[in-house]
Amino acid sequence: MSDRFRKTRIVFVAVISGFMISSSMLARAQSAPAAGQANGSGNSSGDSSGNTPAPVRNSAQDGKAAPTPGAVPDQLPSNYRLVPNAENGNVSSESLHPKIVESWTTPALEGSHFGPAQPVKLGESGAVDNAYTNEIQRVTWRAGDPIDLYIIKPVGVEKPPVILYLYSYPFETDRFVNEDFCKFLVRNGMAAVGFPSALTAGRYQGRPMKQWFVSEMRESLAKTAHDVQLILNYLSDRGDFDMNRVGMFGDGSGASIAILAAAVDPRIKSLDLVDPWGDWPDWVAKSDRIPDNERPNFLKQEWLDANAPMDPLKWLPQLKTPNLRLQFVESIGITPPEAQAKIAAAVPKQAKIVRYENAAAFKASVAHGSGLDWLKDHVRGEVAQQYGAGSQEQVKVSTQSQSPRQ
Repeated sequence: MSDRFRKTRIVFVAVISGFMISSSMLARAQSAPAAGQANGSGNSSGDSSGNTPAPVRNSAQDGKAAPTPGAVPDQLPSNYRLVPNAENGNVSSESLHPKIVESWTTPALEGSHFGPAQPVKLGESGAVDNAYTNEIQRVTWRAGDPIDLYIIKPVGVEKPPVILYLYSYPFETDRFVNEDFCKFLVRNGMAAVGFPSALTAGRYQGRPMKQWFVSEMRESLAKTAHDVQLILNYLSDRGDFDMNRVGMFGDGSGASIAILAAAVDPRIKSLDLVDPWGDWPDWVAKSDRIPDNERPNFLKQEWLDANAPMDPLKWLPQLKTPNLRLQFVESIGITPPEAQAKIAAAVPKQAKIVRYENAAAFKASVAHGSGLDWLKDHVRGEVAQQYGAGSQEQVKVSTQSQSPRQ
């Protein structure tokens, strides 16, 4: 880790390392959701505590007669809810706390209500080799589920375009403090924001070992698709990014989440996806990600029905993202060939599909450090937007037909 990070960063890493779970434990995380009911829409504003709402103004302050003690005001703040016997002044303290209500059946924020972001800066760097700065902001719009954002900005660029990076379960966020990787991300004048998905890395805690990302797939995908939109809200509120030029890179489960988020949030103008998970019946039947002894649980109709609303295969045809690239590594068994074929058939016509014969072909294509250039070029607007193009572009790459940029 760079010695340029301040002591706050060192303390943060030390604290986080104490809570790191082994990779075997990472393979177990998620809890079945309560059937949440819609109540309001997500937002990134509110009181600083996230728990106790601001008191109702006394009407006497506005020159009106003061209400009778114990009476319920005519209009309650949006984060209050009326409870039984409230009309008699019998209101429990629990009922006056903001309610975090989240729907796990849609990637859209409608039907969910979140607390404020409550950002806390955990660490920052100065200018590293005059190339980038890095800050770590912790946001918490759900109680007990803090999310650490790694915000990497190019030096000397005012309000840069920004790309969100979400890698596949399971992964750690160490790469976002690696100097070489950060320099790679900000090359071409782009800002980068990295973060973990739900039930991954430091966000897997307080769960029984039998619950993990896949067993609780609906929760994992829905929560993180909501997070993407709430992160964009937070970045917009900061005012130091060009929110008209936003892209997202997703790998594996991160690619699935990117599809879900972009399908409901038009702020994401460019998507670069690698081996997204999807088509649950085929995926759970043959994916290498699932241990064989657990596979029968996921093939049950109950699991398939519960997770069908969050299948990226359902949302892909709805994508209106102007710039979309879908990359498949055909020899990787996490997304089996049957699922790859159905996902490719469901993408809209503006998509560019690149198929790599094997992992070696994929690695060779990005070995020159240009693997993200397609996405960066489109986010910056240096390539004409492709939405509405007449035909889909497909490229096949083998170890014999290498190109540094696809």
